Amino acid sequence: MTTMVDVARRAGVSVATVSHVLNETRPVRPDTRAAVLGAIEELGYTHNTLARSLVTSRTRSIGLAVSAISNPYFTEILQGVEAGALEAGYSLLIADPHDDPHHERKVVQLLHERRVDGMIVAPSAEPAEMVDYLARREVPTVFLDRLVGDAYDQVCAENTGPVRQLVEHLADLGHTRIGLVAGLPGLSTTTERVQGYRDGLRARGLPLAPELLAGGNSEAEGAQDATRHLLAAPEPPTALITANNAMTIGALRALGALGLQVPRDIALACFDDFSWADLFTPRLTAIAQPSKDIGAAAVRLLLERLQEPDRPPRTVRLPCAFVHRTSCGCAEPVPAAPPAVQERNRTP
Repeated sequence: MTTMVDVARRAGVSVATVSHVLNETRPVRPDTRAAVLGAIEELGYTHNTLARSLVTSRTRSIGLAVSAISNPYFTEILQGVEAGALEAGYSLLIADPHDDPHHERKVVQLLHERRVDGMIVAPSAEPAEMVDYLARREVPTVFLDRLVGDAYDQVCAENTGPVRQLVEHLADLGHTRIGLVAGLPGLSTTTERVQGYRDGLRARGLPLAPELLAGGNSEAEGAQDATRHLLAAPEPPTALITANNAMTIGALRALGALGLQVPRDIALACFDDFSWADLFTPRLTAIAQPSKDIGAAAVRLLLERLQEPDRPPRTVRLPCAFVHRTSCGCAEPVPAAPPAVQERNRTP
């Protein structure tokens, strides 16, 4: 079995230098580092991370607690977290709290008991028990997507402005009855997106009609019920905004069951873009969140916290993109004409 001594001999350095390269405990000259890494590759040396963790009290692992991992949005966040962790030399332990506060607390405890160096958590609508557990044990933690307060490191997308943009766009198309299928109560994303809806109506001089706002609980089935409820109003909406991708699916199912076509009978715009949103007919106008960037930013925040435990907490918000397609009722963009082919002058 190849040892660190073998690597040191092959690279022509001390065992201490090999240790510094592997553990990043001291700067090493680039040429020396390259020689050590080359020897490791040539000899097939495998670093004993368990032994290292016993010495440093670090396992170079991160706990990730995210609900609905099958959701394309959270899948992309996971990809961002994984890429950032791998680049920094960390492994991931992943668990799904199922958006259940009690289960969330148990999941976080289990990850903590596996001695992760820190955690990245997408909190539930009632995260108090989980947050208290982490705070009492001073576990370095970053909350993502949903915020829990300025006392913690957090990263999320902008929510209020983008929803306001959807409302204003629909209003500018002539809609005065714009409905919203909102998310699960208690989530910061729900609160902020409802606020964006209110801001958009106010900006266009439209009244806030309570019968045009319904809760879809951030899931497809809830959105189906909410959509049917909105369309049963004496004056139903002529345009609809859904506040996440799962609820967009539920709303489309409800509209289909009612025999309504988008955008002929009702305009539709949604928060959350996803890879197959462009395949619907009509194509879905949506707000695209920087999902992978959110995951990567969460890793960066956590690593900064591990390096500087006493620094002030930070909240990072990343901008979204308005993806303009045709479900809002706008015409399909006309493709740009190809450039004219110019014949070269030829000498007769």
